[in-house]
Amino acid sequence: MTDTIIFDLDGTLLNTLEDLTDSVNHTMEQYHLPVHTIEEIRTYVGNGAAKLIERAVPQGRDNSAYDEILDAFRKHYQVHCEDKTGPYEGVIDMLAELRQAGYRMAIVSNKPDGAVKQLFGKYFGAYVQAAIGEHPGAEKKPAPDMVLQALAELSSDALHAVYVGDSEVDLQTAANVPMPCVSVMWGFRTEEELCAAGAASGNMIRTPQELLPYLRHLKQAE
Repeated sequence: MTDTIIFDLDGTLLNTLEDLTDSVNHTMEQYHLPVHTIEEIRTYVGNGAAKLIERAVPQGRDNSAYDEILDAFRKHYQVHCEDKTGPYEGVIDMLAELRQAGYRMAIVSNKPDGAVKQLFGKYFGAYVQAAIGEHPGAEKKPAPDMVLQALAELSSDALHAVYVGDSEVDLQTAANVPMPCVSVMWGFRTEEELCAAGAASGNMIRTPQELLPYLRHLKQAE
């Protein structure tokens, strides 16, 4: 029976797009490089800081200053990751309902682990039991490593869990575990992008309030 939920963070629980955009553009300006619109950054995120900066910097990893730029971005974002960030409307109520219903929950993100734990502590510590970000010794999503680590920390396994995320990376991650994936439509990808990535219409939700009824229906089906 499903009793465990693994959540993506950016675009699923938190709207982090403005702070990510601001940190990217601050770093671009620092190195006299072109800045990006928030819509451009929306398409760049999902695979971690290294890939974000690779997509944002001219010549990507071939840019001779790439490593230095990535380090500068990480340092700026660590300080400014809470400036404009906050939970999507309805997310806190959703987590409170899920906790009351007895679900075990964790957050798994390709953000640096320090930023993930900082945001987890501020917003979600009362509801979610574990939070894991990018760290040495574990491959980033869509590799299953961090999800499996989270399941172990929750004393659960993929047979009793679902994954909730907003992007093609999340769909791939769930498939690699493997475990079911619920795709949310309020995040960084459009419904059309999610469907093109393989999301099934029956496994998509439009608001946080729809997740608990979805899980209850899933339990009935089990």
